[in-house]
Amino acid sequence: METTVKADLGKRFLAYFIDSLLAGIAGAVVGILLPALGAVISAGYMLVRDGLDLEFMDRRSIGKRLMKLRPVRLDGQAMDVETSMRRNWMFALGGLGYGVFGFGLGKLVAVAGAVLFFYEVYKVITASDGRRWGDELAGTQVVVEEIV
Repeated sequence: METTVKADLGKRFLAYFIDSLLAGIAGAVVGILLPALGAVISAGYMLVRDGLDLEFMDRRSIGKRLMKLRPVRLDGQAMDVETSMRRNWMFALGGLGYGVFGFGLGKLVAVAGAVLFFYEVYKVITASDGRRWGDELAGTQVVVEEIV
């Protein structure tokens, strides 16, 4: 059962750290042989992580599952990959910047990703409902999952 209680910031940041660590490890392992593919895998997980219909994830990232958090759509529909992409595209930019585009355009894309990351952090800290820009774009909110 879900509730609309604003998710604890510490749990949200820990969930993001877990997801980033998993994405980084997967990207690094693949990146040993194919650096661009490693970057795509890492960024791809960050992009779609909240919408995968896999039993062990339950339409949320692994980090959110471990922290007992859930992204929910405000329209009441189930989370899906498209909604996840709308709420998480900014987190895929940094990895794609260097890994795919190289150092020229890649630097610009990576800097844009960093700026957007810090804007997202600012929004999640200052918004009374905890909704960051990605949540506003996707019509979502991260809530505490109630265990019944």
